[in-house]
Amino acid sequence: MEYRPELTTQQILCCSCGTTIPPNPTNMCINCIRNQVDITEGIPKHATICFCRNCERYLQPPMLWVGCQLESRELLALCLKKLKGLNKVRLVDAGFIWTEPHSKRIKLKLTIQKEVFTSTILQQIFEVEFVVSHQQCDDCAKVMAQNTWKAMVQVRQKIDHKRTFLYLEQLIIKHSAHKDTINIKECKDGLDFYYASRSHALKMVEFLSAITPLKSKASEQLISTDIHSGTSNYKFSYSIELVPICKDDLLCLPPKIAKSMGNISPLVICYRIGNSVHVMDVNTLAVAEISTQTYWRTPFHALASVKQLTEYYVLDVEPCGPVRGKYVLADIQVAKAQDVGRNDTTFFARSHLGGILNPGDSVMGYDVASSNFNNDAFDGLHRGSLPDVILIKKAYPSHRKRNKGRNWELRQLQKEEEDISPRKQDQERIEQDYEMFLRDLEEDPELRSTVNLYKADKVKKENDYAMAEDSESDFEDEDFPEIQLDELLDNLKLDDGPDNEYDSAQDGDEMMMD
Repeated sequence: MEYRPELTTQQILCCSCGTTIPPNPTNMCINCIRNQVDITEGIPKHATICFCRNCERYLQPPMLWVGCQLESRELLALCLKKLKGLNKVRLVDAGFIWTEPHSKRIKLKLTIQKEVFTSTILQQIFEVEFVVSHQQCDDCAKVMAQNTWKAMVQVRQKIDHKRTFLYLEQLIIKHSAHKDTINIKECKDGLDFYYASRSHALKMVEFLSAITPLKSKASEQLISTDIHSGTSNYKFSYSIELVPICKDDLLCLPPKIAKSMGNISPLVICYRIGNSVHVMDVNTLAVAEISTQTYWRTPFHALASVKQLTEYYVLDVEPCGPVRGKYVLADIQVAKAQDVGRNDTTFFARSHLGGILNPGDSVMGYDVASSNFNNDAFDGLHRGSLPDVILIKKAYPSHRKRNKGRNWELRQLQKEEEDISPRKQDQERIEQDYEMFLRDLEEDPELRSTVNLYKADKVKKENDYAMAEDSESDFEDEDFPEIQLDELLDNLKLDDGPDNEYDSAQDGDEMMMD
């Protein structure tokens, strides 16, 4: 047999168990070293981690609450910080061991190394179990308790309908401007937003000022004071008053404002509300913009709102020529819908709707000739130069009769209503305002582009019968702006938290109050 010295190694016996092993400084085998030395000593095998069920955050001592997903890197780092003895060893690997989500247990598998003897490094794998203990965080405790708010934003508008706040609610949901509120209370003339911090309330005031003309007033109330440290505790209130003007309102501008706007006709309509009031003279298509400062310097109210609109039947349309964007100036002959077939009374109106109206259509307008307005600026106008009718928007009565269901819906904020239940008349008025707001979204593509529409889970059965009648009917509203399926978002059943991260209102998202 050939002798190969490179294959022969010196062997010794373990001093504890007698096993043949290569020489090492300890003269012990690995099993004996592990039995005599435990490098996990001083590292707890069981620990407790606090979890808030309301906001789903974990406590990072001493007072910081952080949001972590199960088996995430953030949760792993939080658990490792709870183990005190890890700074004395070298952490090689760490990972989660799967547990039932409802078991209130989090298990970690750790691999550590430590030098036990001279030039001898021992590696060991062990498990650590964390018990999830439920504890309410300070923020949630303040929300659950009463009278813990630090700042309040009161939004009011002195008008006789709720459609402004219905649209404002959709803008708040789209931009997640409500994510810092601890409570939202619905009042008679508006909404109250409660916050745990003054900075959050100021953020809401800035958001509202970016989308609508308003007037704000701040006040504070001293709650307590510490004479030793010189600190005081205040509650802050911000009163917000929105302009009492909405889209499609009939306005009579004060003479001072009309002259400052290039001698525009005092009798105008409001065709858009952004961070200023946009008005138009329907006789010339002249437009003007009333800034927030200009309005509150000389405030005025609308002559008539959309609740006073009258339905007319279009007899003839004759364009006049001037065009401004989607508006076309035209002379239109109309008759009241209730008078068609009864008498021959007709009206001639110059309108900006010449591009969308055709003979046989229905249109909504203000009956100026037979209306009695209690307004000093209107009384000063020459009666002979006033139009009999001012047309506002096209109507789709036949489409409303045939389509009784909607395949889309809106989300709403969770609001705390007043203790006193509304009367039957008030409840009917609220439902009517909500229905008119939904119709405005259907008929105005520009308006609904600023809000989020969601697919409805269930559509009323009446919609099926309405669709059957549509297939049998020969008449179709071909120009009705139908809501397409690609405009709808999936109605995911999420929590009551915000849909997106809060951003400031962009310039294109202007408030078109209806």
